[in-house]
Amino acid sequence: MTTFLYILLAIVILLVMVIIHEFGHYIAGKILKFKINEFSVGFGPKLLSKKKKNGEVFSLRLIPLGGFCAFEGEAEESADPDVRSFVDEKPWKRIIVLLAGGVFNILSAVIFSFLFILIVGFAVPQVTRVYTPPESDTPYCYLEESDEIVGVNGKDINIMNTFEDLTANIKLGDTVTVTVLRNGKELDIPLAVQTVVSPEGKEYDGFGFESTRIYDNKSVGDAFIYCIPFTAKMSWTILGSFFDLICGKVAITSMTGPVGTVSMMADVAAANWRNIFILLPLIASNLGLFNLLPIPALDGSKVIFTTIEWIRGKPINRKVENYIHTIGLLLIMAFVVIIDILGFALR
Repeated sequence: MTTFLYILLAIVILLVMVIIHEFGHYIAGKILKFKINEFSVGFGPKLLSKKKKNGEVFSLRLIPLGGFCAFEGEAEESADPDVRSFVDEKPWKRIIVLLAGGVFNILSAVIFSFLFILIVGFAVPQVTRVYTPPESDTPYCYLEESDEIVGVNGKDINIMNTFEDLTANIKLGDTVTVTVLRNGKELDIPLAVQTVVSPEGKEYDGFGFESTRIYDNKSVGDAFIYCIPFTAKMSWTILGSFFDLICGKVAITSMTGPVGTVSMMADVAAANWRNIFILLPLIASNLGLFNLLPIPALDGSKVIFTTIEWIRGKPINRKVENYIHTIGLLLIMAFVVIIDILGFALR
């Protein structure tokens, strides 16, 4: 029952992100006086539907993994001279409407980041166990249980600089100085990266201690100061991961489709309630950036076609553009199905 509830929570989170995205298109379209036919939450058969006096339909559909904002004549000019279709509108207006969905997601990511920093704060490692080499009485490091690591090489650990960030580029043989809080006092302790053998016999390169995360660092001031930089940091990480995938540095099996994403979100949320709050800005920025990529069928690709039309003074053949977006959509759908299947096969 608990697993089902977390899966339901993950679906609701994804649905909220999609609604925010489509609401961005809707608001921009309303401001610029585009004709909107339907705003739908979900896909598939209609469950509920309400038509306004201006002809707009708001509907709730069966499949909760998506939604859409349908503009009049998105693919072709209207045959009715009294009705302006989407493609009849000026290119700059269409570009604003197309960008609005992703922009709304990114703006919502900033708000979610604010809430994450305010409610959860940031984590610092607290030492729970220090290893000692086999057949030796001298530990690998001079940390003690309950030490809180609050800095590395003179830099404080905060929402922008985690312990992992500050130690990411060190290698075997390197030494860092960590600042720890012990019995209310700050101490500087050198740590060397060395080949460590854990009590369970596992060998790895590290410092020779175990830790847990403690969250006791949150304030309204930090939330205001860091919500935008924190969102930018996550967005940059997402873009970096995408380019790593293109360059072959990251395996395609590391990606997930909608089903895999829901499963992953449910697992992460179940592991720690705080993870729910980090999932919100992460998914929001991810969705916003992905839709702005110049991939056929996505908003970014449509912006490129509209920009070319603006520069040329006439559109690329509408049928050709529609074919490109249709093929792109089919490829994206096939891709997410394949990576979902691969993901579950390799679990």
